[in-house]
Amino acid sequence: RRPWRCPGRGCACAANPATLNCAKPRRGAWRPATAYEQTAARNAQGNPVSADLSSLLEANRRWAEAVKQREPGFFTRLARQQSPRYMWIGCADSRVPANEITGLDPGEVFVHRNVANIVVHSDLNALSTIQFAVEHLKVRHIIVVGHYGCAGVRAAMRGLRVGLADNWLRHLQDVRLRHRKRLEHLSPEQQEDVLCEMNVIEQVGNVALSTVIQDAWARGQPVAVHGWVYGLKDGLLKDLECTMDRPETVVQVFGHAIKRYPRAAGHDDAAETGFD
Repeated sequence: RRPWRCPGRGCACAANPATLNCAKPRRGAWRPATAYEQTAARNAQGNPVSADLSSLLEANRRWAEAVKQREPGFFTRLARQQSPRYMWIGCADSRVPANEITGLDPGEVFVHRNVANIVVHSDLNALSTIQFAVEHLKVRHIIVVGHYGCAGVRAAMRGLRVGLADNWLRHLQDVRLRHRKRLEHLSPEQQEDVLCEMNVIEQVGNVALSTVIQDAWARGQPVAVHGWVYGLKDGLLKDLECTMDRPETVVQVFGHAIKRYPRAAGHDDAAETGFD
């Protein structure tokens, strides 16, 4: 039997785009299905993954059309250039979308994400992204954003093995060990939340001490590094008040931010200076 395709208007088979044969057309002339349509229909019928991806493509088309109706010429302007004022360095967690959280449109924030929002001086991926943001896009603010309930923080705090990522989370383990006296007296939930915040502060310091930012400050380029944390339970961002905007502030700001997390009772914190 030759495959036929219904135009779909007013027909019972319109609800199933994968239908190749229509037994009860109500109006519209029949025509043979093209080879592409036959292949697409077979894939959709036998492969639920293709159907899932098709729904994403359809959602994209609806979104693009809505944007064009709301703001004509938006994509034309976006294609010409990007000129964001902000760079977001965040966790790869799918629940923490930078643009949506901050209410920014595409092109308004430059984003780099990885597991547990870690920035280390050997990570050429992160450093290259930061350099592009600072030297080419001229961003004014770099924001390191962690989030409560981070699986990477939980693994580092509890000593859990997760696989290859254990090597990456070693950096976060170092943060935990460095500040263990400020964590040991807390409840498990508090430990994870505080380590999440401490990790952000550490990474703010790493960004500020990178050659990219040090060189930018040396040539007088205005760029500041900030630390925030996002709450999955309330959708709110919290400023950790650890902004670094010139070389001489880095150690002082870092020390002040870390000392907000006291050690156990009986320890004299006043004698400490700089990095813990």
